[in-house]
Amino acid sequence: MMVAVFLIWPMTTLAQSKSETAQTVYFVSSGNLTLDKYFTDLVSENLGPEFKLKPLPKRLPPAKRNHPIITMGPKAFERTYRNTPDAVVVGTFVDREFMDKYATEQNPHISAIYYDVPLLRQALTGKVILPQADKVAILASYVNRDSYDELIEQLPAYGLEGKVFVVTDKDQLIPTVIRALSYGDFILGTSDHDIYHPRNIKHILLTAYRRNKILIGPSQAFVKAGAIASSYAPFSSIAEKTAQYILYYRENANFPAAAYPDSYKVDLNEQVARSLNIPLPERPHVSEAVNELLKNNSRGSIQ
Repeated sequence: MMVAVFLIWPMTTLAQSKSETAQTVYFVSSGNLTLDKYFTDLVSENLGPEFKLKPLPKRLPPAKRNHPIITMGPKAFERTYRNTPDAVVVGTFVDREFMDKYATEQNPHISAIYYDVPLLRQALTGKVILPQADKVAILASYVNRDSYDELIEQLPAYGLEGKVFVVTDKDQLIPTVIRALSYGDFILGTSDHDIYHPRNIKHILLTAYRRNKILIGPSQAFVKAGAIASSYAPFSSIAEKTAQYILYYRENANFPAAAYPDSYKVDLNEQVARSLNIPLPERPHVSEAVNELLKNNSRGSIQ
């Protein structure tokens, strides 16, 4: 028994020592405790035992201001940035448009893993589902009408052309949707909240389906609402990229530029496809086909 105790004691002491010397990484809650635990567990698995994740205390001592902080969601990022402007923060579950106002390129202590999906990837998702498609219609509010110039320039490299249809006021929504459907083989949904909000989405979808046209959604939520498909980044991909940024910060004392995750999946609405008599490829095939299109075209940079 004494031999067993002495054999176990050094192992226990070593484990405690590693725990005590592990680098602390703080996180700020999304408000969803289930999501918080699932995501932080994924990040911890990617980081390994050299790191330990802890909730950010209300007051961060000055001596710990150099410890990286992972925020989950825009509210968590805003709150952290406001309360501790000199904090080292990597935002998750935030989109590119939200992060643009923080000028992350000018502050190496702030970065993010974007949660939204690049529109080029979504457009190519539509191309894989409808191989014969060659025209993409985009609805835009007046204030966002110039936001899609880069995408329009990228599309021809993939055998597609795109056109933006501006909705000038709410009474012009459906007439504009009809014009867009007359042009495009499908509508590419965006995060333009003036267009795609709960009061509009049902009318847009019904108008499209009456004309046997589809909508590629900007997120999984749109697939549930009736879009035929959307690419999305799984939590595992976001967590892996987040851990890479933490490790990079440990070695370089700054973050890489904000970027998208490295891998994506696709969600499909099989009921909508059946209603429109559209044969759907298997989900993995769609993701892999989009990856190949991007890989084989040097002009398809979405970072």
